[in-house]
Amino acid sequence: MSSIGKLMKQAQRMQRQMEEIQTALAARTVEGTSGGGAVKVTARCDGSLAGVKIDPAAVSPEDVSMLEDMILTAANQAIGEAKEIYNAEMGKVSAGMGGLGGLM
Repeated sequence: MSSIGKLMKQAQRMQRQMEEIQTALAARTVEGTSGGGAVKVTARCDGSLAGVKIDPAAVSPEDVSMLEDMILTAANQAIGEAKEIYNAEMGKVSAGMGGLGGLM
């Protein structure tokens, strides 16, 4: 088989692997917390948020600003962890691209 044919097969295999990993990452979740666990945010490893849980004891009309800050902190923590996992998983696939020379 020609080197172009081998290259095409390798690229197709890597594309399938990337699609499988992306599907798996969309189902994988991580959690960020803030306020001693009063706020929990769950993010998917594809970068989307899956849920927000707030302890009812944390809600007080005069503390709305603090609650908003806690939600933002927890969400950013969860998204940051999700991005790390995504990059690590996608890096595993791209590590196998050494045979593609200067194409990537």
